[in-house]
Amino acid sequence: MLTRLNLMLLVALLGSALLLVQTSYDSRRLFSANQRAEAEAARIEIDYKRLDAQRQQQSTTPRVASDATVRLQMRKPPQTVEVFEAPPAGARL
Repeated sequence: MLTRLNLMLLVALLGSALLLVQTSYDSRRLFSANQRAEAEAARIEIDYKRLDAQRQQQSTTPRVASDATVRLQMRKPPQTVEVFEAPPAGARL
């Protein structure tokens, strides 16, 4: 009877030890994955800030005006060329 109880306790102890080792392994694996994900998130945040700064720099009014005149060769029409039309009668604005 006592031998059977000792054997059951030994099996329970071994099972508990294996479960502890498995849990410890999973914990280390998840911690490592979490560290990699945090590093990736930091890298993405830096890229986002860099791209946002570039977007803001390229969308400034002088930059857009310069690109319109130099690259697209756009010019303001002279005042005499502008034609204004009145909306048709009964048109809703």
